[in-house]
Amino acid sequence: MTTPTSDPIAFDQHCRRLERMYLAAPINRIYEPDISVAEGTAEVALIVKPAFHHAAHALHGSVYFKCLDDAAFFAANSLVLDVFVLTVTFNIVLLRPVTAGRIVARGRLVNTSRNVQVAQADLRDERDKLLATGSGTFMRSAIALGPELGYGDSAVSR
Repeated sequence: MTTPTSDPIAFDQHCRRLERMYLAAPINRIYEPDISVAEGTAEVALIVKPAFHHAAHALHGSVYFKCLDDAAFFAANSLVLDVFVLTVTFNIVLLRPVTAGRIVARGRLVNTSRNVQVAQADLRDERDKLLATGSGTFMRSAIALGPELGYGDSAVSR
């Protein structure tokens, strides 16, 4: 396995392929997020829609989880070039409600070993107010990164 710094062009292609894979996932037709992946980091953003609200008219906790887990996941997978990683555990702390606007989760890898990565993420609103935090462990799977996952060079259509 190559390291990200040994071939910057190949690593950049890996990050763009991860982004396309994410955007091509069927679940993201619902949320319509944006993503940016770099070395050991990832950013996931989406617009809060009323359809994402719980009965008290604020963003449902599952959306907080999705944004935080996705950002941390892709921060971890950014340094795994050959296989899909899997979330093993993920813990979140919900700090404040949000009802509208754009939210952004920023994930970062904090520790890595041969088979397990630890990543954290923060979720913020448009005013940069902290909404939630999360941390998780991720492990290598046996699922190769390839076109069948949407990991490729073709454009994503939503």
